[in-house]
Amino acid sequence: MSLFIKKPLTQLFADAEDSEKGLKRTLNSWALISLGIGAIIGAGLFARTAAAAAQNAGPSVTLGFIIAAVGCAFAGLCYAEFASMIPIAGSAYTYSYATMGEFIAWIIGWDLILEYGVGAATVASYWSQYFNKFLSIFGTGVPYQLSHSPFEVLKDANGTVVSHGIVNISAIAILLLLSLLLIRGTKGSAFVNNIIVIVKVSIVLIFVAVGWRYINPANHTPFIPEPTKYTDAQGVTHNFGGILGLLGAAGVYFLHSLVLML
Repeated sequence: MSLFIKKPLTQLFADAEDSEKGLKRTLNSWALISLGIGAIIGAGLFARTAAAAAQNAGPSVTLGFIIAAVGCAFAGLCYAEFASMIPIAGSAYTYSYATMGEFIAWIIGWDLILEYGVGAATVASYWSQYFNKFLSIFGTGVPYQLSHSPFEVLKDANGTVVSHGIVNISAIAILLLLSLLLIRGTKGSAFVNNIIVIVKVSIVLIFVAVGWRYINPANHTPFIPEPTKYTDAQGVTHNFGGILGLLGAAGVYFLHSLVLML
């Protein structure tokens, strides 16, 4: 069937070398490493660590990181193998086109767009929350209606709805700002990313160095809590503690990292 026609490697390489179709290579190995580190630190560490610890694993969240790292390592090795065989732009779309055909590649291409969109929206939403926390230091902030989506509501201690979200202005603003940066070119955005990565890694190292002395071993007992289930304010049921909670935390980290890896 024509839907499953594969594109030969010779044609893929020819398209990549075409000055009109191919992308200009401007990133070196250090820029790529910095890009990966910056994406993982921003999405996995700052955005999801607290939620995974509170909703899934408790103190054993560190084991969740290790399990997710093992899974990501194997996925990374797979993509390294693909990239060495087909060293051109296109990621999973190109690999699928060469091995499984046009139809599968078309599906994966749209999946990638969906994943990038969801990943960007998630990180932008968390950035908005951190930005509001920062503004609160100065006694100001973005109103609830303009910093949350229409699907979110603010409730008081009695469970009464106080306010409804309308649109997350801060998240939209950071997305537009980063989009403009990317439009200017890969080389310029990579330079800005390198600076941001240096700052973020420095913050993490300072946090670890300063916070190490405040670790209380009593909070780590039991390290893997007894398995329980609970329902949050949005009506979502979570597995907390036990193997399911630990694997749930690992799954959260793995999915965030895998989206960025693709």
